[in-house]
Amino acid sequence: MEGLIKGLFGGQKPVPSAGSVDNDFADYAEAPNPSPASISPNPSASTPNFGTLPTGVSGVTYTKWYRVWERTSPSDFYQEALILPFIVLLCGLHYWGRQYNKRKARSWIAAHAPTLEKEFAVVGFGGRKAPSLDDVQSSGLAKAMASDSLIIPDELLKEKTAMEYITYATGRQNVAFMDIKISLYKRYNPLTLLIEYGLSAIMESIRTPSEKMEATIYAFDGKEKDLVPVINQHEADELDARLKGKGSTYDGFVWAVVHKDAMRQLRDDRYDISLTTTKDHPKLPAWATIMSESAEVTDHLLTSELIEAVEQTGDEAFENLVITDQPLDRPRKLDETAPKKRVTLTLRLPSSASPEAYKSSLALFSYYLRLPDILVNSARFRPEVMRKIRATRDEEIRKLRKVSDEEKAEDRRSESDKKKKSDRDAKLGKMSADEQRKFLDKEREKEQRKLGKRQQKKA
Repeated sequence: MEGLIKGLFGGQKPVPSAGSVDNDFADYAEAPNPSPASISPNPSASTPNFGTLPTGVSGVTYTKWYRVWERTSPSDFYQEALILPFIVLLCGLHYWGRQYNKRKARSWIAAHAPTLEKEFAVVGFGGRKAPSLDDVQSSGLAKAMASDSLIIPDELLKEKTAMEYITYATGRQNVAFMDIKISLYKRYNPLTLLIEYGLSAIMESIRTPSEKMEATIYAFDGKEKDLVPVINQHEADELDARLKGKGSTYDGFVWAVVHKDAMRQLRDDRYDISLTTTKDHPKLPAWATIMSESAEVTDHLLTSELIEAVEQTGDEAFENLVITDQPLDRPRKLDETAPKKRVTLTLRLPSSASPEAYKSSLALFSYYLRLPDILVNSARFRPEVMRKIRATRDEEIRKLRKVSDEEKAEDRRSESDKKKKSDRDAKLGKMSADEQRKFLDKEREKEQRKLGKRQQKKA
């Protein structure tokens, strides 16, 4: 009792002895007395070495920044040694692929440039080169200008991409201009080429990669005044006289000689070919067929010279020859139905990169360049034939006109609805609350009457 009273009123507490300390607090009972450290006569034995590394870790020598060979070993570059050969291989394949494609495109232009120079005044993107002074002095100006010898400059062919080369020709009667596109394999990217081959084998919608030449001749069709630049009045008079004489127009139609392997794909891709019917011809090779809008057109255009040129080209190189005046894609507007006369030729390229590999197709290419003259001179058919050809185009024009009229009517209705709504909102804004309520009730009753009449008509 006495201890309790002393504890409550701040009495002095007895200090427990060291031997009576509770076992739970034995660790905190008394801190050990520090003992003085012994001084060793060898300083290196007691001083810690902070520069040493753990056992098993090799030391790193710190030298100047440029002395890399003293801080590294070949084992530090094992990863780079594995990656570097693949990088060198990819860069080498890329360079080889681009150079091979360039060499193949230049071999094509080397084989066909003399023929193009004979038919067109300007070939390529640099224009015709003037003859040198030595050529003029040795053979005369006329012979020098008409010489067949040709040094192929870079301007004849332009690299659009690593797999596509283009050229251009103009300056010929009955032809406004001609575009040529050469499509090659993606040799510079073998992985992409393999993926395209694999996908084309699985899915029919993806084409198998191929190398081809596509040439398109755009006919004047009597529009020389709009396309030919005239420098002086004398040239303008000559142009008018030529247009009044024979002109450059011919009847519009769609006609094609097509390889049978490419027939289905061509019909699916091109709207103009979908207007034709397919029929084999006994004079053509077994691997070729005719796609035409009229049998009379076929009898007129399938000449013996063309048949011989197609046979000489062979089924490995020939793909299609198309004469058309319709667009490639199905027209969506009336403006797109305007006829645009063109002549296209598509040939597959041989595997060889030598100009000698194109000898078999030169006859067909030469005939193709003269084909606009044949069309202007003789492609005029009986009215019955042209009436049948125009019937399909007129039907398509009627469909487009109907769609256009419906769109215009819909636009007019929407404009009328907008105007009615704005007038109604303006009218409601000027009314009081009671007038607005009466106006809305009348509108609701009017809508209910219309709905009731509609239901009666359906019943």
